[in-house]
Amino acid sequence: MAVKTPASPKPPKLSASPKPRKKSELYSLLGEHTQLTRKQIAGVFETLEKVMTVDLAKPAANKPRMFVVPGLMKLTATFKPASKATTKPNPFKPGEMMEVKAKPAKTVLKIRALKNLKSAV
Repeated sequence: MAVKTPASPKPPKLSASPKPRKKSELYSLLGEHTQLTRKQIAGVFETLEKVMTVDLAKPAANKPRMFVVPGLMKLTATFKPASKATTKPNPFKPGEMMEVKAKPAKTVLKIRALKNLKSAV
């Protein structure tokens, strides 16, 4: 004999937000649609943040420095080393030299939307 479980109420229909959603709004919406508590959803996002940070951290020879959110986006991190201050020819005034300031090392993140997200938008 099959045991019937009470049907859970249908989550509200998804609609576009007129302004960017706040964190609490997003957690509530995800909770209504997945039957998870806000605390569980917050835990998922914290873990996702930690995994992304580890995968995109400082460069190493054997790491691809790439993170993929399946079906949504691909993040790539590129490490740009520091540059020294130099003088170079001014491209706008031929014959004149210009000072180029020193720049600190930095990591540049690029985010690419994947096919599923592109076709949905």
